[in-house]
Amino acid sequence: MANAEHGGGPAAAFGAAADPATARLHAIRLALWLIAGILAIRQVAAVLTSPRGSRLTDLETWAGPNGVLHVKGSLYESTQFTGTPFGGLVLKPLTRAAEQALGWGWTFGTLLLVVALGLVAARALPEPIGRRTSLLAAPVAISLLMLSLPVRNTLWLGQTSVIPVLLVLLGCFVVRGQRSCGALIGLAAALQPAVLLFAPLLWFTGRRRAAVSTAVTFAVCTALAWAAMAHDSSVYWVHHMAGVGLGGRADGLANQSLHGALLRLGLTGPPETGLFLLLGAAVAVLGLRRAVRYARDGQLLLAVAITGCAAIAVSPTTWQHQLLWVLLAVVGRVGRRASDRYVWPVAVILVMTLPATMMLPHMAVLNPLRDNVVLLAALAAATAVPFLSRASEHYASPVPTQYAPPVPARFRRVPLLPFLRRVLSRPNLLLELLLIRVTYAAYQQVRLAATGGTTSGGRARAERHGDEILSIERFLHIDIEHAVNHAVVKIDWLRDFFDFYYESFHFVVPLTVLGVLYWRRPVDYRWARAALGFATLLALVGFWLYPLAPPRLMPALGVIDTVHGVQDFSQPDYGTLTALTNQYAAMPSLHFGWSLWCGVVIAVVAPRWWMKALGLLHPLFTVSAIVATGNHWVLDAVGGAVVVGAGFGLTYLLSGPRAAAVPAAPEREPAPELAARCPGPAAGLD
Repeated sequence: MANAEHGGGPAAAFGAAADPATARLHAIRLALWLIAGILAIRQVAAVLTSPRGSRLTDLETWAGPNGVLHVKGSLYESTQFTGTPFGGLVLKPLTRAAEQALGWGWTFGTLLLVVALGLVAARALPEPIGRRTSLLAAPVAISLLMLSLPVRNTLWLGQTSVIPVLLVLLGCFVVRGQRSCGALIGLAAALQPAVLLFAPLLWFTGRRRAAVSTAVTFAVCTALAWAAMAHDSSVYWVHHMAGVGLGGRADGLANQSLHGALLRLGLTGPPETGLFLLLGAAVAVLGLRRAVRYARDGQLLLAVAITGCAAIAVSPTTWQHQLLWVLLAVVGRVGRRASDRYVWPVAVILVMTLPATMMLPHMAVLNPLRDNVVLLAALAAATAVPFLSRASEHYASPVPTQYAPPVPARFRRVPLLPFLRRVLSRPNLLLELLLIRVTYAAYQQVRLAATGGTTSGGRARAERHGDEILSIERFLHIDIEHAVNHAVVKIDWLRDFFDFYYESFHFVVPLTVLGVLYWRRPVDYRWARAALGFATLLALVGFWLYPLAPPRLMPALGVIDTVHGVQDFSQPDYGTLTALTNQYAAMPSLHFGWSLWCGVVIAVVAPRWWMKALGLLHPLFTVSAIVATGNHWVLDAVGGAVVVGAGFGLTYLLSGPRAAAVPAAPEREPAPELAARCPGPAAGLD
């Protein structure tokens, strides 16, 4: 079992004579355990407070009064039970107990299994491992498990998919004898046959007794099930060997296996089955070769994760609650530079915690990627991702990130944020694209949630706020929206220009500015990106607290919607113009806010005066367009200017002034660490 350091005696535990670094570490550890506890309570509460018919549906289907496990005939006649015959054999005697524990007992039991899984995974991290990592690994692992889609689905559906993963980890990292190890893994394989891939892993890493024990245990369990339920066993194994799958349509989006992906692509019949077997064999061979190599390198947890990811791909059916192996692959280290180390773990965490619709845009050409995003992550982990060997000089000592000289905090009680340190080197592009996409998806979700999850929700409140804004503008004599709108409508070329500007430049210009800064001015890129992020976050607060109808959606005002066309105000959902945008997120105006951000950034970093002037024209054209097209009030633009100013102010407050835009020095690779060149035997294999 991988060794983990434990630090702090009684004095350190209670803070006596402890240095500030140790005290901070223990405070962080306590906070992380608190977060893990809150997440666990939240997940359990979400399940137990839901209506009876919408929670633990799989468990009810199996063990309810008329559940599958009560059926005297075949388990698979109803197509609701997708486990192995051995799983049915084990669960049938527990049917009565399961009925009595359909709520609290089953949910809390699953929760304890998830906690145990996190503890074992945290203790299995490969050496060398620092004291900070060893102390913080367990609460972080449990928190990630609680947030992951497989665990949330397991708790929600009442599934048992955590058990095979936990049995494999117990066999690899906890039990001592090889026979006991093999027995646990064989039992897991009897519940999920794809787990048999761990038998070759054990064999080729020198644990042949464990491999034999795995095969024998699996055969005995399967034979027992065949003897007790011969018809069900025949149906199950023949059905799966034919590549059809059980439990409804095998090409459903929840089936994240190669078989499901091929069916979603339109392949059927013998050609699909043959291609699936061919690709599955290739993935199994490549995955096992990589797993054996990393196990011999002393990274057994990574080897287990790679083998599990290969099992996901080669299984005929792999439902969402069976995908925990991908999350375990987060322990692999990828990249020589310190700035590259975050790409793989961030990508894995995003894939395993967020719906695929938040990862990729709603574009038909991206549907194959979005529908198979978890499978693609599993395939990448099993066959392609270049995880570093412990013998690599960059494993423990990556090329360091270059930072500008530190500056003092602006105010004594407002410390500078460590993750906003002024970095001189260019960040990883893939990581930036991932964060931009997910941030924008979260931005869309918050805008929708502000009106109850629909674009037309909160109409009365939004119109009432619109009347308030109009009253303020009349008091200030700046209520020019109607006059400007009708004046522009009479001039066709001007109307077309403002419509085009409103629809096209809102995203193009900010993305262009970010792209140019990333490539030419990486120091200024981080500063500008932070300011834009803060401004957008503040704007979301405004959308949430103050939904506002724009002039074009105020029926009595008479403003013409030049962009979207004439609206039918007799319809109750007339404000629903798209399926993705909250039409009442008008205050503050991010159309103007983002354009002002572009103008300020260009004015600050551009080397020529004419470039600065051109950049400042963009917010001028934008404010004219949003008023002329009837999409915003004048005060919306004022609100956009306020949040942008606050964004730059918060960036200055929390990260210090903009770092000098000096060219970054060439990166120097660190001297090789002798300790990192001695991988030793695979931890936990002897």
